[in-house]
Amino acid sequence: MRFRHPDGSTVHLAYCTNVHPAETLDGVLAQLRDHCEPVRRRLGRDRLGIGLWLARDAAHALVTDPSALRGLRTELEHRGLEVVTLNGFPYEGFGAEEVKYRVYQPDWADPERLAHTTDLARVLAQLLPDDVTEGSISTLPLAWRTAYDQERATAAHTALTTLAERLDALHELTGRSLRIGLEPEPGCTVETTRDALAPLTAIGHDRIGICVDTCHLATSFEDPHTALDALAQARVPIVKSQLSAALHAEHPHLPEVRAALAAFDEPRFLHQTRTLTAAGLRGTDDLGEALAGDALPDASPWRAHFHVPLHAAPAAPLTSTLPVLRAALTRLVGGPHPLTRHLEVETYTWQALPPELRPRARAQLVDGIAAELTLARDLLTDLGLKELP
Repeated sequence: MRFRHPDGSTVHLAYCTNVHPAETLDGVLAQLRDHCEPVRRRLGRDRLGIGLWLARDAAHALVTDPSALRGLRTELEHRGLEVVTLNGFPYEGFGAEEVKYRVYQPDWADPERLAHTTDLARVLAQLLPDDVTEGSISTLPLAWRTAYDQERATAAHTALTTLAERLDALHELTGRSLRIGLEPEPGCTVETTRDALAPLTAIGHDRIGICVDTCHLATSFEDPHTALDALAQARVPIVKSQLSAALHAEHPHLPEVRAALAAFDEPRFLHQTRTLTAAGLRGTDDLGEALAGDALPDASPWRAHFHVPLHAAPAAPLTSTLPVLRAALTRLVGGPHPLTRHLEVETYTWQALPPELRPRARAQLVDGIAAELTLARDLLTDLGLKELP
């Protein structure tokens, strides 16, 4: 979906396909047929943006087979879909029964991460619509915090610098300008936007910036205006923003609140949980740890890294951090010029929701994704952006 900002620039809105598990190119093509095109039709749109997730094997197949890449582009056009952004965070296995810590491997100190992201960039340069010259890729925020020493930090810095050089060369070759955004996430080396300032300013290349995920922002209790102002002041480019909402519990000391939270403690994804205390931010790596005894102080609200559907906040006594998303979006695109032109709805946890909230059929998932995009569209038009055909 495209929107005209009052300054005349185009802002793109997509939904991320990492909600649909697929490790191979055939799986990606099936996603387009079974999910993406039906979402477009449900919205009554001639064109729909998708934030494509390509696992390692799918990306490698595309970059080594020009005919396969041409075939994917043709399929996108045939189904009324367009791609200006990729989700390069998960490397493989995102549809596995247990993902947890595996999603952070390989990290930016490992050569595989550079190779994979280079493949993604080469693919994206060929998938961009004819009238679009800028693309974006979100990626792991360096590494999970453990076992990340100075030697690995140096290796990660070198890899990202090499990537920037490759993106420069790709721009000269194709005329397509691609940028990479580190996506701060609780528990990682770069957990907050503040954590991103030092490594990104050290790299000092405008092709390497940040992806602001509003669920992660909220989970870490970052104020959107403060965070985005700091990025602007440091001249760190906001490559893209993922529009998502976290799980919020206002009174985690109450038994009924803990019981409600326990329904979201599931075995597939990691749900880092945080609370803001007088002594600063405290947290656990997963929701189950927070619920076990006194692992996390419960005198103040808790927020958990669980991407809940934007249009459907959990039932009381829980809620979502949609207000944080609204505030961030206002700052991102509500001013005289957009701070980013790539927005992506990223609720990948539909099948990890408590059983009574999960879609029971493909059509229900299509309806849910369409409802999220409708909400995001309404937020954008309320900010003065005009939806384009």
